[in-house]
Amino acid sequence: MNGIEGNRSIETANILETVNILGTPVHRLTMAGAIQEIERRIKSGGRHQIVTANPEILYSAHHDPSIRQLLSEASLVTADGIGVVWAASILGKPVAERVTGIDLMADLLARAAKQGWPCFFYGGKPGRKEASPEEERSVAEEAARRLCDRFPGLQIAGTAHGYISASEQAALHLQIDAAKPRLLFVGLGAPRQEQWIRDFFRATTLNDIVAIGIGGSLDVFSGRVQRAPQWCQQWHLEWLYRLVKEPARWKRQLNLPRFVWAVLRQGKR
Repeated sequence: MNGIEGNRSIETANILETVNILGTPVHRLTMAGAIQEIERRIKSGGRHQIVTANPEILYSAHHDPSIRQLLSEASLVTADGIGVVWAASILGKPVAERVTGIDLMADLLARAAKQGWPCFFYGGKPGRKEASPEEERSVAEEAARRLCDRFPGLQIAGTAHGYISASEQAALHLQIDAAKPRLLFVGLGAPRQEQWIRDFFRATTLNDIVAIGIGGSLDVFSGRVQRAPQWCQQWHLEWLYRLVKEPARWKRQLNLPRFVWAVLRQGKR
C-alpha cells in the first residue's frame, strides 16, 4: 500500500511500514503519526531511540556498517529532509511528508507541556562569563528558558552543554538518571548524537525514556542561530541557506549528490 492514504492506514493500525534507503529502514510516517508513535512508547515504557535521518547520515550508514546497525536498531527512523522524501518516492514507497528534528522536537514539547513529561536538553555551547545575561547561560539553558515561555507547563528536568569531556560523561549520566526525564533531546550532530544515545542506553538505570537526536535545534530555540526563512522551508532550500551562512559546510554538502546517485543505483536493481 503506497502513498498518503497508505501511510494513514499504516499509522492507524500501528503497523509501521518502512522504505529501505541504502540499507537503512526509514519509517513511512507523517509528523502526526510520528508523534502518536512516540507518545505510545512513552506510555508503554522502555528505552526508545528516535532518529531523524537526513541524506547525510543515510549515506554514511550506507558505507559504515556500525552506523547502519545503529539506525536499524532504533525504534523509529523518520524522513528528515526533502532528499529522503525524494528517495522514498524513487524507490516506490513514498512518505507523505518530511519529519524534521526541529519540528518534531517542537511538537513533542507542546505535547510534553500538556502531559507533564519532564524533558532534558543536552547539547550546544556552554555559557560565557562576563557576557550578556542570555550569553551567560549555555545554549541548552537559554533554549529551556525560552521554550518554557513558549509552552506553559513545560517541565525541564535538567540541561547540560555539549562540550562535556569524556572523563565527565559518567557524571552526566548520573545527572540524567537523577533527573528521570521521559524525553531526552541530544544535540551533538549526527552521527555522534546517535552513538551517544546508544552508549547512554547501555549505561543508564532508566527504563522509561525516549531519546532523540536533534542536531542544532537547541541553537535555534535559544535564539543564537536563525532558522531559514519560511520561504526557504517551503521551497526545501534550508540546506542552501545553511551553506550560505556556514560556507565551511561545503564538504559535507558533497554527500548530497553522492546520496542521489546511490539512490538512483539502488532503484535500478
